[in-house]
Amino acid sequence: MTDSFIPTINISPLLQNELESNKSKKVLKQIESACINVGFFQVIGHGINPSEIKKLTILGNKFFNFERKKKFLLAPKKWNNKNKHLYRGYFPSKVNGKEGLDIGDLKVTRRYSNYLKNQYIEHLDLKKCFDSKSIKLLSNYFDEIFSLSELLFKGIIKLYNKNPDLSKLAFSRLKTLSTLRFNYYPKQNKPVEISNQDRVPLGCETHVDSGVFTILYQDKIGGLQVQNRINKKWFNVKFNKNALVVNTGRALEFLSDGKFKATNHRVLWNKKKRLSIPFFFEPSFDFKMSKSFLNNKYFKKGVNYENFLKKSLQKFKEYRR
Repeated sequence: MTDSFIPTINISPLLQNELESNKSKKVLKQIESACINVGFFQVIGHGINPSEIKKLTILGNKFFNFERKKKFLLAPKKWNNKNKHLYRGYFPSKVNGKEGLDIGDLKVTRRYSNYLKNQYIEHLDLKKCFDSKSIKLLSNYFDEIFSLSELLFKGIIKLYNKNPDLSKLAFSRLKTLSTLRFNYYPKQNKPVEISNQDRVPLGCETHVDSGVFTILYQDKIGGLQVQNRINKKWFNVKFNKNALVVNTGRALEFLSDGKFKATNHRVLWNKKKRLSIPFFFEPSFDFKMSKSFLNNKYFKKGVNYENFLKKSLQKFKEYRR
């Protein structure tokens, strides 16, 4: 497998010069090309301190090394009937070969969640497993990665010669279904799936993501692969300690009327422990999904993103709750 298929883009001009400068416009064209031709790219110059990401990985590994009883304090009702939440929280490896911890917007309080009564806007009581310093780290990272995701989305809007503030219609903090996830791959005794295409054993099934963007940190163990849409060959996403991996999802494909397609990816099976930290950038639950959002005048008609997501999640075993 080769590593050269996925481009690396320095997006620092977007942070330094906003979206109007000539340097920023060149970067946006690189992003456009990567989204259209590959569906994946790595970003450097993203403004998030590598030391903060390292602290996050330490925190994630510490959580998954907790005893089973403590991790299940954050499990949804399906695996801990003492809890009321259904969507957020911890899920065990018996579900689909890996353990996971799904965290929503940390600004969501229990009171707000009870008021809203939405199936996906849940308050997760992280104090059951984390101290205040750790929760602050998680909250800060959520804020930073959300802002980075929004900047990239505003860049996509700018490519359509539209006002980047249009993003506010799609994304509203407290209503967003965005998820910060920790994926932990233990020493798997057997693969989750054998690829039907090339018979390669996998630690995570072949899939596409649901949202607009996924921004991922993968550790040096690697294993993430991306499929070339044309020749169907698979390519490694090389580990870069200074980079975050970005891929397009089904929501962006829909909103762009198929221009930016969601791309198949998978994780190879290996017998080493592995941690990845994806951030799924998901619109507000009540955002009207319309193919006219980018291409034409936006008409507030279409399916709510909540229902769009619900249909998309049906293929993932960990969300069959």
